Amino acid sequence: MAATQPHTELRPDLPVTGGWQRCGDLLDDPGRFQVWLKQLGEWLHANFGEAPERTAAGFIMSWYMHVPALTGALLLHHERRVPTLRPGELAFRLCTERPHPEGIAVLGEEFYCLPGDPDAERPEATVVADEQALAAVLRARYTAHATRFVRVFAPLTRLGRRTLWAAATDALDTALWWAGVTAGDEEAGVADARLVLDRHHPPLTASSRLRLTDEGWGRRRESCCFSYLLRDQPLCAGCPRTCRR
Repeated sequence: MAATQPHTELRPDLPVTGGWQRCGDLLDDPGRFQVWLKQLGEWLHANFGEAPERTAAGFIMSWYMHVPALTGALLLHHERRVPTLRPGELAFRLCTERPHPEGIAVLGEEFYCLPGDPDAERPEATVVADEQALAAVLRARYTAHATRFVRVFAPLTRLGRRTLWAAATDALDTALWWAGVTAGDEEAGVADARLVLDRHHPPLTASSRLRLTDEGWGRRRESCCFSYLLRDQPLCAGCPRTCRR
């Protein structure tokens, strides 16, 4: 049931039409999340004959957190930069066929970078000492965004805060891995995940869960998306309901 990874772009502002919405607008107005939950519930009912509340909430917690996670992971991997990840400077567009994010826009111009960055002298740049410091910035900026999401989304659902933080951890670990995979260098993605999630950094729930198996790299999830509650849907690979810690 996972959505395809959304297209990411840099743009100065959002178009008036096209379904774009700022993350900050959702966090400032929780009613927007309720609209999204209703849209997803209708889609689930139409496609599966049922729409468990936990499943809809589980999908949205994962989909939303992938917006800042993917943004940070892609820019770290490709540019060795970290954007601010402020909710007001990130936006996404929902797919018309299924209400998952299919596009992400980065609206802010500020970024953190390494001393050798070609744009390190620009006023929008904040230079940090090394890759460990850059990883710490990404972790902190992402955690700040996730903190606002958990505070707003938790009262709208029956999902506990530990579940929401587990989903945030999954989103970041997976996004860092995926950034390397899509660039043709999975090992680099794994290295980025281990750099950013080198150990347990509360309120994130774990260090990187990426492990090398006989089938290649894989990971055990920290959170459950509850897709197994849908008709004829099995437990996902790596689900914490079936995997030992």
